[in-house]
Amino acid sequence: QLQLVESGGGLVQPGGSLRLSCAASGFTLDYYGIGWFRQAPGKEREGVSCISSSDGSTYYADSVKGRFTISRDNAKNTVYLQMNSLKPEDTAVYYCAADRRAANYCSGYVWYIYWGQGTQVTVSS
Repeated sequence: QLQLVESGGGLVQPGGSLRLSCAASGFTLDYYGIGWFRQAPGKEREGVSCISSSDGSTYYADSVKGRFTISRDNAKNTVYLQMNSLKPEDTAVYYCAADRRAANYCSGYVWYIYWGQGTQVTVSS
């Protein structure tokens, strides 16, 4: 069964850090572009970051640029989202997604075929 599983979410104070993981099972991420998305209550889902597989190019939404870092470890079949300097407005359910069609260029790509179940991130004092 092809599956993506996110982990690493939780409650953190403003200014804190979390690292989200997106682990794949049933398929290898080597040839897939990976995206991280988030959805806050009452808001539309938004793209946060993505990473290609062809050359490892990374892209970030303006709202997280300089604070979040996406990376991939193909040996562990896992993609990470390091989130630093977290703000209350980062509170959302975070999802990872994978698609071969995003392998070469993922910026703005939203038609991912595989999605995880999401992990809650809450930034609050």
